[in-house]
Amino acid sequence: MNLNFRARLKHNDLLIGTLITIPAPEVAEIMAEIGYDWLFIDTEHGSFNAQSAQGLLQAVDRRCPCVIRIPSNEEVWIKKALDIGAAGIIAPGVNSAEEAERIVRMCKYPPRGTRGVGIGRAHGYGLKFKEYVANANDDIAVILQAENTNAVKNISEIIRVPDIDAILVGPYDLSASMGKMGSINDAMVQAAIGAVTKCCREAGVPLGIFADSAESAAPYIQQGFTLVAISTDCLHMAQGAGAALKAVKKLS
Repeated sequence: MNLNFRARLKHNDLLIGTLITIPAPEVAEIMAEIGYDWLFIDTEHGSFNAQSAQGLLQAVDRRCPCVIRIPSNEEVWIKKALDIGAAGIIAPGVNSAEEAERIVRMCKYPPRGTRGVGIGRAHGYGLKFKEYVANANDDIAVILQAENTNAVKNISEIIRVPDIDAILVGPYDLSASMGKMGSINDAMVQAAIGAVTKCCREAGVPLGIFADSAESAAPYIQQGFTLVAISTDCLHMAQGAGAALKAVKKLS
């Protein structure tokens, strides 16, 4: 299922992805063709509904695992993301162990959890129902975002919750929660990220982060972050087009 994304994540393979914020199947298809290890489908901030998100997963098909960041940590969004065939979810703004435990339960079928049983694309529209249900609890990745000072404070308790597959640091929201919006390299922001890093590494929990460029991702990869999302579809397009325009204008 989904190129064994969860197995690779737990094995600490370096997985390089990018954010998809535009609800156009062609965009996701292009990024999959480029060769990213995973795609971060952002239904929290992107203008997605379940149907448009499913369209991206159908366009990408089995070429690249897609992980959906849900818009809020509610049961309905978790069910929809998983039933349309996501390789896992990214739960935003998780600040306590209690919330983490609730999210994990909603991602797992009974008896390990409380995930509702439906039939969708993930189940082959019913044709692969038994196979999917038999393997889903072991195949679906549950990734939690640490992006608030409360998450940093509670990180040691959060990562003790069973079946958490990775912690993904959200540096921009984290910096905002500290009154330092966008100042990712501020000493206090870096100290907060460092506290999460230290705790997760000691517990053997895979670490992820968003970086706006390869250069800014490099230090985190050197620190052992293995789930890395580099930039966004919008930025790739704007920066690539801008660089081409600038280069052509230099010729005149």
